[in-house]
Amino acid sequence: MSKREFRLNYGGKEVIVETGRLAKQADGSVLVTSGKTQVLVTATSARTMKPDQDFFPLTVEYTEKFYAAGKFLGGFLKREGRPSTQESLNARLIDRPLRPLFPEGYMAETVISCTVMSYGGDGDPDILAGLGASAALSISDIPFDGPIGSCKVGKIDGQLVINPNFEDWAKSDFEIAVAGSDDAILMVEGEAQEHTEKEVLEAILFGHSHIKQYCALVRQMQKEVGMPKRAFTPIVPNATLMSTLESRFKGDARQALTISEKLERQNAVGALVVKAKEALAANPKEFGLEDNVDFGKAALSGIDLLLYKLMRNDVLQENRRIQGRALDQIRKITTETDVLKSPHGSALFTRGETQVLATVTIGGSKGDQMVDRIVGQHYDKFYLHYFFPPYSVGEARASRGVGRRELGHANLAERALKAVVPPQEKFSYTIRVACEVLESNGSSSMGSVCSGSMALMDAGVPLKCPVAGIAMGLISDGKNYRILSDIIGDEDHLGDMDFKVAGTATGITAIQMDIKIKGLTPQIMEEALEQARKGRLHILGEMAKTITTQRDHFKEGVPRIEMIKIPQDKIGALIGPGGKNIKALQEGYQVQIEVDEDGTVRVLGSDPKVLQECVSTVKLQLTGPEIGSDYVGTVVTVKDYGAFVDLAPGVSGLVHVSEFTNDRVADPGEYVREGDQCHVRVVEIDRMGRIKLSAKVVKPLQKRSK
Repeated sequence: MSKREFRLNYGGKEVIVETGRLAKQADGSVLVTSGKTQVLVTATSARTMKPDQDFFPLTVEYTEKFYAAGKFLGGFLKREGRPSTQESLNARLIDRPLRPLFPEGYMAETVISCTVMSYGGDGDPDILAGLGASAALSISDIPFDGPIGSCKVGKIDGQLVINPNFEDWAKSDFEIAVAGSDDAILMVEGEAQEHTEKEVLEAILFGHSHIKQYCALVRQMQKEVGMPKRAFTPIVPNATLMSTLESRFKGDARQALTISEKLERQNAVGALVVKAKEALAANPKEFGLEDNVDFGKAALSGIDLLLYKLMRNDVLQENRRIQGRALDQIRKITTETDVLKSPHGSALFTRGETQVLATVTIGGSKGDQMVDRIVGQHYDKFYLHYFFPPYSVGEARASRGVGRRELGHANLAERALKAVVPPQEKFSYTIRVACEVLESNGSSSMGSVCSGSMALMDAGVPLKCPVAGIAMGLISDGKNYRILSDIIGDEDHLGDMDFKVAGTATGITAIQMDIKIKGLTPQIMEEALEQARKGRLHILGEMAKTITTQRDHFKEGVPRIEMIKIPQDKIGALIGPGGKNIKALQEGYQVQIEVDEDGTVRVLGSDPKVLQECVSTVKLQLTGPEIGSDYVGTVVTVKDYGAFVDLAPGVSGLVHVSEFTNDRVADPGEYVREGDQCHVRVVEIDRMGRIKLSAKVVKPLQKRSK
């Protein structure tokens, strides 16, 4: 196939989707261009499926090549390797809306590779990658029920916009990524500044209106250059197996679903699987099986499907959930703060069988998180880390590093809290939140939002207001549906939607939606958002029983920061030749001093009094003393006519003998010696800049004892 180009004005920018020139041995390949940003996207899928494959093995890769921006990779290694956090998050963003659109029973290994090969600030590479994934799959012979489109929605100067330039995001009120098909919404993720549910829904629908235009373009591509979809034999449940399992074990499955406690219910289901396995092995033909199949695997998948049907039927027909809760009922919540002795702040949030312990560490810029990407290098002064150890779900296995799921949950919780963290000019600390999931049965990410909010207040961080989060679920048969508040793990696993909403009492700060069906209508989204708002307000009320605002003081050992602004042309004077002056200040006062390029100076230490003295010294060095101001100085030289006193390194004045005390002084050495500390006031600065000091007007000097 020769090169073909398809063009679309997408939110005011031209998007070009090219095929037929690059990576032609892939099943589907496109180069997506917007401005100077170009992303190569390929789709490949195996021709055979593994026997008894019971899940769809889809992998999405997103890679930013530093040559795309004409840059070298930072650090020792100069070759792109392990995906960065943002690359992993972008891959998840592309994966989630694609996954539900592969036909049921298609279990072939499938890989979507997105490579950013050219970057300019006028094109958003992760959005172009998502658009390319849809196009590459749609024109290939890989079975796929697309097309879909994606975009990011912002609000700049009161106007909704999609996919603005990189630098324009700083002016946007929110950032919401949306993916959808012609007629339904498939995925939502983003952050906002306490916007109402109505405003967020309006932004989502605005993005969807543009997505429809892209879907039309891809349908044109399918018609002109698309390949016929390959035939495949779907891996579907054995009908005889399912009917026999249901007739033999429906009562046991029903009994398991009545158990409220997660581990007890899991044990009951595990025992049922063993019982079913034994029945299958004893008479495989009764269940429509051959003698050589894996009876344990067949029993596990069959019982899981049986539970799926029973649970969903209970919710749709009888409004009955696994734990017997009402559809909008929130599980019992308990909260604590100041849980740990040494961390700067800590909080424990428990909701049902989900428990998260959050800690907060605050400090200076040494704690900044450097982020090196093709869009540029920056330093995060607020970040959140999320840990999900296997013991939190009762599993006996070792931790194997951070996976995409943990990165995604951390990113969502961080976005939820970031909206209420004070700006640097008001609270000039670097803040790290660490969330340890101790138990998990439903939305530990939203538990991290709640515990993180409380831990920040416990640490004394002046949040704008508390933040809480809730996970919503959905059960739908295509005609009828039920929305569930505060879903547990089984409702997530057996349901159709995981819709997380975090925010304050005023509005939404973060949102994320994943679905397993082929899209949501605006009506369902509107109802889910309203039900989530009510649940969020309930959770905030429970949190308020423990803490509602920040502590009025830091705990012992927490570093304090004093901040001043100096002229940029004085930065060199503060640092001194070879850093001599700033090193002397840090050593003399036992503090840490940080200087930004704009003249912002932060002094960190544990003693507020010492911090004030250091700041006063800096001001003295840079602007000189003020007439009438009092200082504590150090005697450096004693003369017959008085003593020279250092108010700060490089800033000295003379205390004449007549200013020692109200009595006549015959010998200055009887009153002061080199190294003595004395309280003095600046009484005059002559036109030559010479400083005259007085001790007697502050604290007259006393004759030294012999």
